[in-house]
Amino acid sequence: MKKTQKMTRAALLLSTIASTMLIAAPVQAQQAGDTATSDVITVTARRREESLQDVPLAVTAYTGDQLEAMGAVDILAIAETTPNVTLEASRGTNSTLSAFIRGVGQQDPVAGFEAGVGIYVDDVYLNRPQAAVLDIYDVERIEVLRGPQGTLYGRNTIGGAIKYVTRRLDPDAPALSARLNVGSFGQLDQIVSGSVPMGDTFRVGAAVANLQRDGFGTNLTTGEENYDKDVLGYRVSAEWEPTGDLFFRLAYDSVEDTSSPRGGHRLIPSAPGYPAFYGVMDNVFDTRAGLDVVAQNVQSDGLALTAEWRLNDNWTVRNILSRREDESTTPIDFDNLPEGDLDVPAIYTNEQTSEEFQLLYEGDRLAGVMGYYSLEANATTVFDVLLDTVLAGLNAQTFGDVDTSTWSVFANFTYDLTDTVSLTLGGRYTEDERTSRVLRRTYLGGFSEYFGGAGFAIATTSDFLGTNSWDDFSPTASISWQPSAANNFYFTYSQGFKGGGFDPRAQTTGTPDFDLSGTVTADEVFEFMAFDPESVDSFELGWKYQGDRYSHAVALFHMDYTDIQVPGSVGIDTDADGINDTFTGVTTNAGAATITGIEYEGTLDLGRDVFTTGDALNFSWALGILDGNYEEFINAFGVDISNQVQIQNTPDSTFSATLSYLTSFYGGDLNSQITASHRGDSSQFEIPFPALDQSAYTLWNASIVWDSEDGAWQMGVHGRNLTNDEYRVSGYDFVNNATFAPELGTSGTLVGYYGNPRTVTATLAYRF
Repeated sequence: MKKTQKMTRAALLLSTIASTMLIAAPVQAQQAGDTATSDVITVTARRREESLQDVPLAVTAYTGDQLEAMGAVDILAIAETTPNVTLEASRGTNSTLSAFIRGVGQQDPVAGFEAGVGIYVDDVYLNRPQAAVLDIYDVERIEVLRGPQGTLYGRNTIGGAIKYVTRRLDPDAPALSARLNVGSFGQLDQIVSGSVPMGDTFRVGAAVANLQRDGFGTNLTTGEENYDKDVLGYRVSAEWEPTGDLFFRLAYDSVEDTSSPRGGHRLIPSAPGYPAFYGVMDNVFDTRAGLDVVAQNVQSDGLALTAEWRLNDNWTVRNILSRREDESTTPIDFDNLPEGDLDVPAIYTNEQTSEEFQLLYEGDRLAGVMGYYSLEANATTVFDVLLDTVLAGLNAQTFGDVDTSTWSVFANFTYDLTDTVSLTLGGRYTEDERTSRVLRRTYLGGFSEYFGGAGFAIATTSDFLGTNSWDDFSPTASISWQPSAANNFYFTYSQGFKGGGFDPRAQTTGTPDFDLSGTVTADEVFEFMAFDPESVDSFELGWKYQGDRYSHAVALFHMDYTDIQVPGSVGIDTDADGINDTFTGVTTNAGAATITGIEYEGTLDLGRDVFTTGDALNFSWALGILDGNYEEFINAFGVDISNQVQIQNTPDSTFSATLSYLTSFYGGDLNSQITASHRGDSSQFEIPFPALDQSAYTLWNASIVWDSEDGAWQMGVHGRNLTNDEYRVSGYDFVNNATFAPELGTSGTLVGYYGNPRTVTATLAYRF
């Protein structure tokens, strides 16, 4: 069925290419390398166009041409060359994102938890991590803003923000771009984009990407491919520019991911007493996961209307109205064995409507933006936890429904005190409200009706409805000194805020008697289910230098991280037989941490005319060093274990180095580069577990790309993870850290998920 579906999509895409070619006339192509070699990179990190050199905060920007040259296929790739950034596909999927910047983030994608890194597509905030692993096509640039961005980007950007900016349509002439990628493991990507002016003021465009790859391994139980990719995405847009001062853009995007679920690699054999013995497999990309009651499918759709009106030389009005929906159905087999033990089919649905109004000012000495933002969102989660099929199919079902209503006003302005000194002040006031319904029931007889099972409810362990609200003011202040065009010294203080909520996996019947009164009250249930917002105060000292042959950006930062939300699960023995037969979620505001670090990014022109006339040799690097320590960490049992925990998913060091060489070759430009990307030791969760955590490793990537002189043709070969290193990016742990005895279920769950093995991809692109 999968092969037939792939062939149908390929035929559809080729038909689209042919149709677009018929209506698109040739245009003068951009000179090869123009964007990649530009001295000035324009970003919108402060919601207005500025040179990257002038922005007083740590920003890494990648142009579309740079991303093509490095062979990046999705936003996960940029973490390899961005300091102190971790971007991962969340365990069992291709599409759910776990993001951490400077040690701050959130890896649990269940409704009720907010991400700690904001993801934006054309300034539209993606409220949930599902479908947030964005594939790279039709992209103008990607900006990574490190550190809390609470003033301009609001709640849930306490770690930072990632901005995905798509290309505007060509206003003057038809344009078409087509790209074909063929590579290892049956990779076959077909990408086409084009636009057509419909008169002097109106144009339409579209981009389609059909991304396919066979699995790196096999599911030995179901016969499915494991770690395959089958994604179809498209974007259509219309732009109307009735005058030079008025601009409208309506854009719709859709992504469907029908890849197989990712099964994990068991790091230990099945536990004694399990119905069958299963040893550890040799291939880390093979699995024995047997859960197949639902097929994995992720569907995401979004519609955005952007309007911009330049009132005069000083004032511009901008409005961004958006509606987004996504639905994910996924089977999660925690123990990754054929039997039904810790089998979790899950459904996630999200919808959001956002509105942002901005008023921008640009004067001789004063520039900035102020505005209003609102978000109405709903997220639902339903999942079964099949704990034992041998004993009548015991199943703990969780249903969570979360409504979010938030609004804020904000302002951020920069004033030039002198010709060299600038002061920036900003703030954001937010009101945030969360309403959650949590329903947990115990079933016998297998899966529930949500997943086509015959299970029947025998008990309700949670039936909770609660509302909580918060308000917050997040300020920022920065002073910048630019003694020359080449230097920018700055000091920035910023604050970030992440909303609180209710744990949708929590079991109200497990609420402790906090005041030892002998009765568990409604207030105590509310306290047990709820968790408060968390916040970060960041201090950053930076120096940006841009010379003729050398440039760098250095940032030293210190962050005070308070009321940290730590979601977790605790096994419960409901029948006093000594075996945990269900679990409860426990999310605590565990305490406080301090995070200190340094980032050093730079480029060096090693020489021109090195081997032949007109060639160039360049070296670039990105270094991140981070020291994070918990000052207080109160676990689910009320004990301070700050001396036992670490900042999760964050290496203490990241380093990348790229050597690139550009020369003329056969009527075009040949650009070759090799990159080493190193990540230090990291802990998957707050409590270190050497059997699951990832030790330091280094990946080697290489690319060689030829662009024709007129910019019409491009051919390239990209190799990634050339040394074929095995490295874990995520995992599950439901065993005792010392004895490996099962803490939930009977098989013992210690499972790792791995980054991609060695791949080689050949690309062919044509633009006119």
